[in-house]
Amino acid sequence: MSRLSHSERHMVHRIGWLRAAVLGANDGLVSTSSLVVGVAAAGSGKPEVLVAGLAGLVAGAMSMAAGEYVSVSSQTDAEQADIARETRELAETPAAELEELTTIYVGRGLDRETAEKVASQLTKHDALGTHARDELGISETVTAHPIQAAVVSALTFAVGAVIPLIVVLLAPASQITLMVAASTLLALAVLGGAGATAGGAGLARGAARVTFWGALAMAATAAVGSIFGVTVG
Repeated sequence: MSRLSHSERHMVHRIGWLRAAVLGANDGLVSTSSLVVGVAAAGSGKPEVLVAGLAGLVAGAMSMAAGEYVSVSSQTDAEQADIARETRELAETPAAELEELTTIYVGRGLDRETAEKVASQLTKHDALGTHARDELGISETVTAHPIQAAVVSALTFAVGAVIPLIVVLLAPASQITLMVAASTLLALAVLGGAGATAGGAGLARGAARVTFWGALAMAATAAVGSIFGVTVG
């Protein structure tokens, strides 16, 4: 294959959807499993545990969607405000903006003469895009997408939350807590490893960190359920 036709797809290109997907699935799995374990540990029957888990799935998915949308929208608003300001400055003080760009390139290791040439050529090509990228750190590669983040978070939360509910349906009432906990830890290990691999990190490290926090969350809710022993219904 010719080198000229070679193209690269780096991990950073996935950051927009990967973050939302991993966060959503992990949160859905951990929060719903923890809720199910806590309610089961309190002495509730299978129907009550299922209702609590289903309610947690719906509420959690909507919460994740709303939270991601608001959070990423705020980031987008800030980026757009910075770009609008940069647009005004380029129109009002182009010489100062060119000098600012030159200084940035000098700071990155270019000599003054080369930096001036680079800044001048990039300004002629795409002044706003150059300043957005090199001055503000805003790039299309990692730019925020509120709707995408909201939808991905809600869907992956629901997918993660379904796992403990399926286990509850299949498990004997007396073994719900044990089987949900075991299946959740296994799913978390797979999810953590997959997320780490997709992001270019180590598989074992990714699996270990999410499994630890998932186990801690379930232990805490199981303790609460056992201590208070409140039956739902």
